[in-house]
Parts: sequence; C-alpha cells; structure tokens
Amino acid sequence: MKKLFLTLSFVAAGLLAVAQEAETNPNAPAIEFEKDVIDYGTIEQGANGERVFVFKNTGKEPLIITSAKGSCGCTVPTPPKEPIAPGETGELKVKYDTKRIGPFTKSVTVNSNASNGTQQLRIKGTVKQKEEVKTSPEKEGQTSLLEQK
Repeated sequence: MKKLFLTLSFVAAGLLAVAQEAETNPNAPAIEFEKDVIDYGTIEQGANGERVFVFKNTGKEPLIITSAKGSCGCTVPTPPKEPIAPGETGELKVKYDTKRIGPFTKSVTVNSNASNGTQQLRIKGTVKQKEEVKTSPEKEGQTSLLEQK
C-alpha cells in the first residue's frame, strides 16, 4: 500500500510540474482568431457551405493544431496539417451541410499546443428552401396564335 501511495505521489508531482512548465513557458505558441463566429446569413439550400476561420500564431514557437471537431456530423472542420510558424497566419476550413433547411448554430472545438488552450468557434445562419421555377400546366404544350399560322 505504501508503494502504491508513493508511486501515485511521484506521478502527481510529475504531472503538476509539467502543467506548471506549460503555463509559464514565455515562448509557447498562442492562437488568435480574426473572428470566433462566422455568420452565413440566409443562404439557399445546396449553396456552398464552406467558410474559413483565419488565425495567427502570436507566440514564439510553432503552433500545431492537434484536432478540430464539429458539434455534429453536418459541420466538418479541416485544420492545417503543417505547423504554423510564429507570426504567421493559417486557415481552418469549415464546411456546413446546406442540404438541411432552417436556422443553425454549430460549434467547432479547436485543440492545439497553444498556451491559451482549447478554442471554441461558432458558425450560424439560416438555410432557406431552394425555390424551383414553376410553369403553369395550361401554358405547357400550347402555341400562340401567331405560331399556329
């Protein structure tokens, strides 16, 4: 029992030291998004649902986005695969499935090695039903009097 307690104590102390080191690293990368909400406005069903969140690494070490996850299957984020150098900008692409009609508000959770931790982004808007061109049945197949002569 004493060995277990001693082992757990060392593990806890080690984790605490690593956590404190990460918090106090003055050179750590930092991620700063131009916007944390993108408003699609009102768009038509089937319209292009792709948008881009632009961000900058304001830290002093390369920024690595380890994951980006949408709040549902209708929201698909695509983070950059390469590290973002200090002072450089990057893009996180988000695609919303515009086949779904009605208002939407979705979130994207971004995890990285940045000192400012996990970031929450949002997309919102309204998808309206695509308007179809309708022809009246009485005009179909009819010719005008001028065309008949």
